Amino acid sequence: MRNVELLMPAGNIEKLEYAVRYGADAVYLGVVDFSLRAMRKGEIITLENLKSAIDLAHKLGAKAYMTLNIFAFNSDIKHLEECMDIIKDANPDAILVSDFGILRLLRKYMPDTDIHVSTQTNILNYECVKFWQDMGATRVVLARELSIPEVAEIKRQVPGMEVECFIHGSQCVSFSGRCLLSDYFTNGERKANSGNCSQPCRWSYKLVEETRPGQYYEINQDDRGSHILSPKDLCLVKHLKEMIDAGVDSFKVEGRTKSLYYVSAVAKTYREAIDEIMKNPDADMEKYFIELQKVGNRGYTTGFALGENKPDSYSYDISKGLAGADFLFEFHDKKKYSEVVFGSDSSDNLYFVKIKNKIYINDEVEVITPDERFLTKVVEIIDEKGESLDLANTNADVYLKLSVEPKDYEVALARTVGVKEHVC
Repeated sequence: MRNVELLMPAGNIEKLEYAVRYGADAVYLGVVDFSLRAMRKGEIITLENLKSAIDLAHKLGAKAYMTLNIFAFNSDIKHLEECMDIIKDANPDAILVSDFGILRLLRKYMPDTDIHVSTQTNILNYECVKFWQDMGATRVVLARELSIPEVAEIKRQVPGMEVECFIHGSQCVSFSGRCLLSDYFTNGERKANSGNCSQPCRWSYKLVEETRPGQYYEINQDDRGSHILSPKDLCLVKHLKEMIDAGVDSFKVEGRTKSLYYVSAVAKTYREAIDEIMKNPDADMEKYFIELQKVGNRGYTTGFALGENKPDSYSYDISKGLAGADFLFEFHDKKKYSEVVFGSDSSDNLYFVKIKNKIYINDEVEVITPDERFLTKVVEIIDEKGESLDLANTNADVYLKLSVEPKDYEVALARTVGVKEHVC
């Protein structure tokens, strides 16, 4: 079978590194002023560190695509033109666009850089793809509203164009994400298409009749609540073979604002699934679907990929993603027991970790690394003063002794065992 790219989100520098180490062939990243995602946590990617971020991706063996896919106003164009030398020096492998003005600037200042066309342009047919090909684009990100056979038809009609499709992550109720609800409900302070969406599609709504102010009525008169605008998350892991056969060149995962754990676990799962499909096209993908239930989701749907977006593709009872497993801790360092506990002559290893959800002595946990997935037990918890603890609370920095140790701890993560029942 053809090789296909796994493209993961890089919301900050740390997520970029973990995404690549856990299996991404490429990452997409943006800076605050020109991206459709406004990052707030971690070492945020800015114009000042853009080059070092892209250099890191290249050093780790991955490609880095920069997102310049806002719909630009005059002020944005002026600011972007002032920044072109910085972007050119950063040397991204491609730049993602949705605005013709930005495309024109890129053709002027960076004529040799590949252009990828954003899903924001609502690409639904092969004539549209041919248009972007005529404009010099090398790749299109197709609208999520297409079925797999429709994707295949586009690839047959325009074989020289690379095709990128979303396979996993949050979906927008609007057509290919072109939404004005956030702008409207926040009086223009949270513009969805300028990187600052307030996600009103996840809010719960009630109905008010004009002549009866203050009297609120449930929109849905049943036990599903009223999250009528909130789509379930996309998950196409069971349909990778069909998408490869359709000619998809790049599998894209949504989630630049998602957690480090989300990015790592999803990258690992799709990396393993893609690799197995390449070896055995008839491989059963069910185990990978179960793995993906361990990360935050609003329930999973195949969206439009199978030809019809059904009513059960919407999440009527939850607006926030629920994970089937809790992220427990991330590894930061390894020391000998004697280095931490003064006077001890033990040669056992202790792992310095950041606690994300509290753990107790003797808890069984699941550890994942880029190459491993195994169960282990928390044998001992020691604080930074060398004193033993019965539990470690959220956000604590502690040392742990484990019954089974990771071969490579540097980007290892730990979570609870199994899948909680509430996850779809």
